[in-house]
Amino acid sequence: MYLWSSHAKTWTPSKVRAYPRLVVVPISRSVTLSSNMQQFRTNNPYEKQFGYSRAVRKGPFIFVSGTTSLDPDSGELRHPGSAYDQAKATFDEIVRAVTALGGTKSDIVRVRMFVAKDEDTGRVGDALRDALGGVGPAATMIVGARFVSSEMLVEIEADAVVL
Repeated sequence: MYLWSSHAKTWTPSKVRAYPRLVVVPISRSVTLSSNMQQFRTNNPYEKQFGYSRAVRKGPFIFVSGTTSLDPDSGELRHPGSAYDQAKATFDEIVRAVTALGGTKSDIVRVRMFVAKDEDTGRVGDALRDALGGVGPAATMIVGARFVSSEMLVEIEADAVVL
């Protein structure tokens, strides 16, 4: 396996064991992070109570906090009893946060879905497909999560990169 050396501007043999499907590609563009961080906040009562942001942007990176189907204005849970509808509303809120920080839905590169019940995994997966299927982000689903309310069935985090 060969690795790109930016110092020598050449490909050099690596002492690391080569894996059959691993390809190392040189990065053609460097990204400099500024010292400024943009924040996106909603009226979600937990954001104010615990002092965090719904999402933050640092340079080209956007990180969206664990998001549920709580209405961002009233703080009321939307769609109790429906994992699909909660997940769909959550993805919509995530896209809203990413957009507010200068990104788009297609900039979302990773999602982490936390689901309360085994039987809801298919419906949450359907919501991912319906909300972001054309984007195809990396995705992780963890089952057996407990949330601040027993009516919450889904919580989702997301990361985006805006280039």
